[in-house]
Amino acid sequence: MSVIDQLTRELSRFPGIGPKTAVRLVYHLMKRPKEEAHRLSQAVRDVADRIRPCLVCGNFSEAERCEVCSDPGRDRSTICVVEEAYEVGAIERTGQYRGQYHVLGGHLSPLDGIGPENLNLDTLLDRVTEGDTEVSEIIVATNASVEGEATAVYLENVVRPLGPRVTRLARGIPVGSDLEYVDGTTIAEALSGRREM
Repeated sequence: MSVIDQLTRELSRFPGIGPKTAVRLVYHLMKRPKEEAHRLSQAVRDVADRIRPCLVCGNFSEAERCEVCSDPGRDRSTICVVEEAYEVGAIERTGQYRGQYHVLGGHLSPLDGIGPENLNLDTLLDRVTEGDTEVSEIIVATNASVEGEATAVYLENVVRPLGPRVTRLARGIPVGSDLEYVDGTTIAEALSGRREM
């Protein structure tokens, strides 16, 4: 197998990159100066060598504890649970949340053989029961997929008996959209989650 084919195969393993996109990326890289390829290669090595899961929440970090877990100004009584580490950044960019996070590392998916034992759940339960600060609320921010909903229900069942209030991110109609183009499930969730004006 040629080096071009090897790189194409490796790139096509990334989510959202199929074989055609991988080929375009490889040929784009070959047309660029060698220094760009070397910088890319070094950046990939640095990520592989220096990034690891935070010991507290599971978010990716260069240190043992991520920036959020190391920040003494964060509200330690609230934990927002997400499926993947990149979702922490999405919530942080809003500037509206000042609590802690917990990264599950996926979602429940029995068809794929992913059960509770395959997720970062034990450390969440430890944080709720043995943490240095009492956790009063768990915000479940799993995705609105079948697996995300199953994970949310499972989390509610295991966390609620431990004492904290368990809440779910609101779901509904996106800002700027027309009702005629919104699917029925989204409208139903928006109706059930309506609030006073």
